[in-house]
Amino acid sequence: MTSCWRICLDSLRTKRVFLLACLLTPLFLAATVVSAQGVWTTVGPAGGDARSFATVPGQPNHLYLGTTNSWIYESTDGGSSWHRLSKLNSFGDLIVDHIVVDAGNPALVYVAGWTADRPNGGLWESHDGGRQWTEIEGLHGQSIRAFAQAPSNPEVLFAGTLQGVFRSNDGGASWTQISPPGSREIHEVESLAVDPANPDIIYAGTWHLPWKTTDGGKAWHNIKKGVIDDSDVFSIIVDPAHSHIVYASACSGIYKSENAGELFHKIQGIPATARRTRVLKQDSLHPEVVYAGTTEGLYKTVNGGRTFKRMTGPDVIVNDVFIDPKDSSRVLLATDRGGVLASEDGSASFAAANEGFSERKVEALLVDRGNPARIFAGVVNDKSYGSVFVSDNGGTGWHQLAGALDGRDVFVLAQAQDGTILAGTNDGIFALKENAPSHPDGKDTDRNAGKTKEKRKDAGKGEDLSPRTQTIWEPRDTIANTLTKTATETHHGERVNVEKHVAEARRRMGGRVYALDLSGDTWLASTAGGVFTSKDNGATWQGGPVMGVTGYLAVAVHGPVLAAARPDGVVVSNDSGESWWPIGIPTVLTRIHRIAYSPDGTLWLGAREGIYFTRDKGKSWMWIKRLPFVDVDDVYYDAQLDRVLVSSRSSDFVYAIDTKTLDWKWWQTGYRLSAVRSASGHLLAASLYDGVLVEPQPRAAVAEAGRGR
Repeated sequence: MTSCWRICLDSLRTKRVFLLACLLTPLFLAATVVSAQGVWTTVGPAGGDARSFATVPGQPNHLYLGTTNSWIYESTDGGSSWHRLSKLNSFGDLIVDHIVVDAGNPALVYVAGWTADRPNGGLWESHDGGRQWTEIEGLHGQSIRAFAQAPSNPEVLFAGTLQGVFRSNDGGASWTQISPPGSREIHEVESLAVDPANPDIIYAGTWHLPWKTTDGGKAWHNIKKGVIDDSDVFSIIVDPAHSHIVYASACSGIYKSENAGELFHKIQGIPATARRTRVLKQDSLHPEVVYAGTTEGLYKTVNGGRTFKRMTGPDVIVNDVFIDPKDSSRVLLATDRGGVLASEDGSASFAAANEGFSERKVEALLVDRGNPARIFAGVVNDKSYGSVFVSDNGGTGWHQLAGALDGRDVFVLAQAQDGTILAGTNDGIFALKENAPSHPDGKDTDRNAGKTKEKRKDAGKGEDLSPRTQTIWEPRDTIANTLTKTATETHHGERVNVEKHVAEARRRMGGRVYALDLSGDTWLASTAGGVFTSKDNGATWQGGPVMGVTGYLAVAVHGPVLAAARPDGVVVSNDSGESWWPIGIPTVLTRIHRIAYSPDGTLWLGAREGIYFTRDKGKSWMWIKRLPFVDVDDVYYDAQLDRVLVSSRSSDFVYAIDTKTLDWKWWQTGYRLSAVRSASGHLLAASLYDGVLVEPQPRAAVAEAGRGR
């Protein structure tokens, strides 16, 4: 496959950018374009957000797992390991909160979902056990927050949406709204429950109290007696053997009714901070046992709700609970950040069960310069379950390096020439210290692919579920600026003004770190407070606002030459950061995201409008217009490949540009990306929602195929 590029030269005169006539009569240069296609593999780190469970009736070891990015996972060993089964839409924005396997046909699976940023969603069905899916048109675009199959008739389905309650009597082929259309009361339906013997008795929990119908929706009445007003009802369950017993969870607590919802009594013992109970699940073998999954841990009652006891720490956010219908001691939790947690002792203790499950948001990716099999991944949004992970075998297994990061988000990872590794977080810079003392309990675990060697009794009770490592992170963000101060002194009997350099009080850098470059003798960082340099390996930093402003998002180092970019400009220093001056940029640019130097001193710039580069410090710029790629978020010069790697958060494509010939190659990964690097002859990618990815074949073979013009 061949294409060509349009290169546009923008001459800069007197700090203004003039577009030359090449915009009207473009110069085309031939370039070899090679497509390397194949399925990219997700390799971890294990964990992330898990939303919902479903099991095949009669086969409790065959499980499905829903996520927050349209993916469905499958397990055939009871949740000990997982594999990606299918993705419901290409946007990757569907929150899969409900999976139902048909009671009479295990190959028939329904999935209902919604999107977080807009009132959208839908219902999908599969007739081959979840491998291929078809959207059900009758609920197209509906934000489905609740979904249920009638226990007494699998052909009868119910969906709760932002508009109300919908019913199908033919397995989803057609749908009818059974709540009053346009109702000011029965809308924004968050939960549904159906009487075990009568599909015309339906309970609906809304964002403002529960409702019930006994005639299939012809008439509804509010069942709020005993429930605090304006309570969002997240979950409703009906005892399958005693349908007059109903449990409901709301933002005001957990309630129980013993007369089919006509009167509720609030259950005591759940603290106010944990009252957002997302799910209630009843043990089918022991009806008096009910689990409550809250935003502050898992609670359990063994006496029908008279008392509840918290079984995990408050940091566990529970989205769903699975109780093995054949063995009540087996309990699985779908959680935020922690992925799947498994218990074999009735929830007395939990261990991670995330082998094959990776839903991490990886913002930073680093390949050890001395050992390409050692890969570091920095993640965000995962608090104590996140920070930094490392793989010592090219991504096959990972373990967490979170000591002293205290759950900080990690946006940047960089390595110096001496091997020092720094992490730029949402609150300062930290250096990795190897061979630090291990955890006080003296235990060492290995969570390769998300599994622990041993199940700790304290797992899930506020402690980090990751292994105890022998590494820690030390702060490396001390600002030690000097300022010029004028003082009056007496010299030879005369009073004179003297300028002196005075050390300011030392302080922490703090705030978010946007970029780090440690490739030179002078280390360079851009943070919320400005641009900083260090000449003592990060022991101290000097700097602040440059040209009177902050907001620099990217930095690059080429020997003593430093560059820093903010969304609307680039500054350069020729003296290792002692002074800065602005360079001209093309006037068409509306937002700059990233910059990088290649060894010949060419400065590459990734922006909303695409890729630009300058070989003369901004006097002229060249624009790679024919590269079928815009809104570039990451630009990185890879020394191993001698190519500039380019990616975008809004795309699943990767481009590699030869810095000399300007030939380029591309790969389609199937996942949205935040960065691309190479290790041991193949490409790696950091994804927005799916962990670290590895290309399907060695890079060397692809490079050979792309030579020649």
